[in-house]
Amino acid sequence: MDPIHASGPTAKGVYDSLPLNAEARKVADSWDPAKDEAAGEQCRAYGAANIMRVPGRLHVTWQDPNTLKIETDAGTQTRLFHFGASAPPAGEPSWQGHSVAEWQYAPGARGSARLGNLKVVTTNLKPGYVRKNGAPYSASATVTEYYDLNALPNGDRWLTITTRVEDPQYFTRPLITTTDFKKLPDNKGWNPTPCSAR
Repeated sequence: MDPIHASGPTAKGVYDSLPLNAEARKVADSWDPAKDEAAGEQCRAYGAANIMRVPGRLHVTWQDPNTLKIETDAGTQTRLFHFGASAPPAGEPSWQGHSVAEWQYAPGARGSARLGNLKVVTTNLKPGYVRKNGAPYSASATVTEYYDLNALPNGDRWLTITTRVEDPQYFTRPLITTTDFKKLPDNKGWNPTPCSAR
């Protein structure tokens, strides 16, 4: 699918339901993908605030007992979800930032069965885009995600990700989106591709 359509939601100037303030709209209106490419910032739409909205596949594994790793074939990004008290590492912000994860439990019919979500809070982000059309989020953004597994009667399993992006610099209110991924039986179709500014 071509990511930029003349009248689609990723076309320049199309911000419909996005809670952008006047400053953010000015930034978005001046978006030039060629400038991003020249600056080596073609991954701006692949940061943690938007990567789960980019069409593609996920590969989920445990890096170690306290770190869940999610790789995306779109943009060849890697997210690390750290469980337990974990301070952001010293250094520069990154596209995927620093993510702290926790299991949220709900009482089940038999007491302590896990019936909740995985909650992930990400900070220390480089500025990027919440759409592949220059609609910005700033380095002040915080991304809170809830990962929920669902099984259908036919045996299909789905991962639903609810994402809340809060940005005091560019948003008038939080941006909330929901994305679904279907679990596949194998890695057929896995196709890591580089970031594209267009």
